[in-house]
Amino acid sequence: MGEGREQHEIRWHGRGGQGAVTSAKLLANAAFRSGFSGVTSAPSFGAERRGAPVTASTRLSHEPIRVYSQVTEPDIVVVLDESLLEVGGAANGLQPGGTLVVNTTRSAEELALPAQTRVFTSDVTGAAEAAGVVVGGNAMVSAAILGSVAKATGLVTLDSVKQAIEDAFAAAPAAKNYEAARIAFDCTAERDSSESGR
Repeated sequence: MGEGREQHEIRWHGRGGQGAVTSAKLLANAAFRSGFSGVTSAPSFGAERRGAPVTASTRLSHEPIRVYSQVTEPDIVVVLDESLLEVGGAANGLQPGGTLVVNTTRSAEELALPAQTRVFTSDVTGAAEAAGVVVGGNAMVSAAILGSVAKATGLVTLDSVKQAIEDAFAAAPAAKNYEAARIAFDCTAERDSSESGR
């Protein structure tokens, strides 16, 4: 998927405290390490509080990027909390044939996703729990979800994800976060959404 397009636009959907903004930054770092010369990440802030819907954007290109606005018509959407598919409009604006990566244990059919969408699901929360990336009783999925993004898109490698995580965290938490990303990578699978479109 990495060579055919001039620019990849990714929109992240999470809840306050889940780390969607961190995920966007980590992906930008990993993409730069994977050979993209143009990378940007930007949060979208309002009056968010812990648990409120939060979005962030990442753009990747092999050329300089001169657009810094929020992504409104992404070709990739990453959802850290499956409930945002219903209440947060996470799939709104997703390009036909676009890629949707969802942290869930449910099937694409159960999620009632848009038709003509490549859907990848992974139990990223379970991956974070298995790796011991838990703070205050909550699994932290911000780094773990990068494993799923790497598997679903092929835009970044697991090695570049590891390096980005090592840049962002001290050694011990970096090792746990990378292990969570590796587990999430392994359990990410493409699902058929063609029968579940609205």
